[in-house]
Amino acid sequence: MKEVDFQMKKYLALLLVLVMVLSLAACASKPAETTDEPEQTTTEPAPAEETKDEEPAPAEETKEEEPTEEPTDNTEYAVAMITDYGDITDQSFNQTTYEACKAFCEDNGVEFSYFKPAGDNTADRVAMIEKAVDEGYNVIVMPGYAFGGAIVEAAPEFPDVKFIALDVAKGDLLEAGVAKAGESYDYNPDNWDLEKYVDMSNVYCAIYQEELCGYMAGYAAVKLGYKNLGFLGGMAVPAVVRYGYGFVQGVDAAAADLGLSDVTVKYVYGGQFFGDADITAVMDTWYAGGTEVVFACGGGIYTSAVDAAKKANGKVIGVDVDQAGVIANYAGVDGLTVTSAMKGLYPATYDTLNDVIINGNWANYVGQIATLGLVSADDPEANYVQIPMGEGTQWSDSFTQDDYKAMVADMYNGVITVSNDISKAASDFATVITVDDQGAIKG
Repeated sequence: MKEVDFQMKKYLALLLVLVMVLSLAACASKPAETTDEPEQTTTEPAPAEETKDEEPAPAEETKEEEPTEEPTDNTEYAVAMITDYGDITDQSFNQTTYEACKAFCEDNGVEFSYFKPAGDNTADRVAMIEKAVDEGYNVIVMPGYAFGGAIVEAAPEFPDVKFIALDVAKGDLLEAGVAKAGESYDYNPDNWDLEKYVDMSNVYCAIYQEELCGYMAGYAAVKLGYKNLGFLGGMAVPAVVRYGYGFVQGVDAAAADLGLSDVTVKYVYGGQFFGDADITAVMDTWYAGGTEVVFACGGGIYTSAVDAAKKANGKVIGVDVDQAGVIANYAGVDGLTVTSAMKGLYPATYDTLNDVIINGNWANYVGQIATLGLVSADDPEANYVQIPMGEGTQWSDSFTQDDYKAMVADMYNGVITVSNDISKAASDFATVITVDDQGAIKG
């Protein structure tokens, strides 16, 4: 029995030892579990790596749009604006073009400067183009018809430079190109082959449908209650003539809509683009004779109309840009400007530079003379020709902003058509109004 008890105790002891060994083995296996956990932890970055793999896709898409990297890429471009006979503070063509160039270049990290010719002639404009190119500028922006000759002279000399000219028409280029060829120009662009006389291989020009904004201004003036109107043009160049003929058509249409037969338009060209005593004297006569508002169309010639209007408590209509401010500054009194027939110089400049430099679409522009007009039926301010939507127009219950928007929509949709035929006389566009065509004051 004792032996059996001894044997049992022996077995129990062995069993206890075995249990202890197994327990130790179990404890020894736990480090393997903790080793496995770090391995799982090191494999968890796999999702993070997937995220990294996914992240480049948006980055590549952003790169295609290039909103942040483009200015760095665009350091190959440098934009120079050459002023015409005015300055960048003229509150007109030069200033608007300058501000658009400056804004675009600041927005996109492109170098920009402007150059002012010493005189009002082609040689001085060419000299400034040469200076700009010598200083590394390779996109040249030029506002105004006066650059026709400079383009003919300078563009072929700098084939790697992009020339962007605003308000430079085929006739402006041909006048210089035909003369350079030793021939006599008849001032009818349709009779001439542009490519024969002008190298357009690095040139883009844009002109405007001035007849449309001239129409808007004339229509608005009559709707606002004016029945005795005048048109004072600068020189009878195509752009000025289109303004004037559009103005007459707008006056006539509004008079017809209102059933008026006693609306008159006095019509004259000053023969120059600045006011002087002679032109002011004619304007004095007009206002004294009952003229209520004059559309002064042609650079600085507005000063003669404003001088006369101020003395007679009359009104004026501005041109090219919203001139309410410049007219008020010149006159020293607010409220003289009924509205302005505006060209969209700012959007045309900014949009063209953006498409050429940012989007790389120079091929869509080079060699062309584009005509800019209406691009929206719903948003008049998006169009390249318009009248001011804000305080620059003296809105009233007789002609509201909604009335203007409806008119623009009708023009865009073809319900209202405006002729750009400048071979006619101003009086040819009168159906219910009287046009007193007085020719030219000078020249």
